[in-house]
Amino acid sequence: MPVTSFSLPPLPLSRRHLLIGAAGSAGLLLPSLASAQTKLQVTEGNVAPLPIAIPNFVPGSPADGEVSAGVAQVITNNLRRSGLFAPIDQAAFIEKITNIDAAPQFQSWKTINAQALVTGRTTRQSDGRLKAEFRLWDVAAGQQLAGQQYYTSPEYWRRIAHIISDQIYARLTGDKGYFDSRVVFVDESGSKERRVKRLALMDQDGANVRYLTRGADLVLTPRFSPSTQEITYMEFGQGDPRVYLFNIETGQREIVGNFPGMSFSPRFSPDGQRVIMSLQQGGNSNLFVMDLRSKSTTRLTDTPAIDTSPSYSPDGTRICFESDRGGKPQIYVMPATGGPAQRISFDKEEGGAGSYSTPVWSPRGDYIAFTKQGGGQFSIGIMMPDGSGERILTSGFHNEGPTFAPNGRVLMFFRDPGGNSGPSLFTVDISGRNEQRVPTPGFASDPAWSPLLS
Repeated sequence: MPVTSFSLPPLPLSRRHLLIGAAGSAGLLLPSLASAQTKLQVTEGNVAPLPIAIPNFVPGSPADGEVSAGVAQVITNNLRRSGLFAPIDQAAFIEKITNIDAAPQFQSWKTINAQALVTGRTTRQSDGRLKAEFRLWDVAAGQQLAGQQYYTSPEYWRRIAHIISDQIYARLTGDKGYFDSRVVFVDESGSKERRVKRLALMDQDGANVRYLTRGADLVLTPRFSPSTQEITYMEFGQGDPRVYLFNIETGQREIVGNFPGMSFSPRFSPDGQRVIMSLQQGGNSNLFVMDLRSKSTTRLTDTPAIDTSPSYSPDGTRICFESDRGGKPQIYVMPATGGPAQRISFDKEEGGAGSYSTPVWSPRGDYIAFTKQGGGQFSIGIMMPDGSGERILTSGFHNEGPTFAPNGRVLMFFRDPGGNSGPSLFTVDISGRNEQRVPTPGFASDPAWSPLLS
């Protein structure tokens, strides 16, 4: 089996190695969770963003000033973009934090209506490592809610900021965070007639973009493994498209297999041991699953229709997929081993005229996201796995390709307005209220969110 290598700069992928010497309390006793008064209740209804103050971290030395301000800014941006927090303008701050080991002047923060306060410090150690500490305070109760310290190489300060953001998000919402994660996508450059498409990788906020392929061949539908730092994707080179595995840590790639006809939309199983895909045979396509160890392939559907875009439920027992077996594309659910499929998408708004595609199961298992086309609109929406509770999150031209954040509370997708421009990436939360554009160097499509980095 051919294996090719594409050199990449090293990246810290393990928290165990990144956060050497992490300690829990950062020197102060933590109150019990029951004593905390400040907690954001996340529901599908209207949520008033929580006012939170995030001063620049205290530099351990003058040389640490830039990193200290940078960490606070990344945390601020993360929490603001989530739509659940309202970071207060630093110009309104009354107290200047100079020592995070002393309790803040809570009245000064109450005066500016802060309900939560984050204080922190970054210090360069004698061995060259960066020590980052933070504390999260409940302003009304005058209590510390969380505290942690981390050690890392100075160049990884942004990752520390994402990890701290996750800690704050989790402590104040009760949900896991999603900031210490990455997105693989298709970077598009050049004119529309001669568009070059490369696989690219970035932090979830658009920083640290790296290119994984050189653009010699057309690449489509990259997808992360839920268990390893691998992606699977489709490439159109000379001849039929091929499905590849790409190891982000080593830069190596290998062909999953050579299949007769066309192959589409590969995606990993929850345990990362299998890849499910659609294989075209004549005028129809069916779903197949390949065991990555034995390379054995099992056929899951056998219909005279086009079955494509399969996605596993988080527990691996079911699959949702797109099929036109009823006349036009709709979403179906079936056992992961094959068998009878149940249609779950039924368009009520368009008199049944809408079609549904690109289904993807939430990591929490509670929703299936989709692209819906009807009435000249392309919508991104979610529904429960039994088809109930359909909710359109955003509509326009041309939205497609939803992917869930690791906590299942935010979706990323791409929008292509047509004409001479190109696609861009956006996020929207599952309430549909908070839509944000994701910065990328150029045009971007086909995003796929990674699990939380381990």
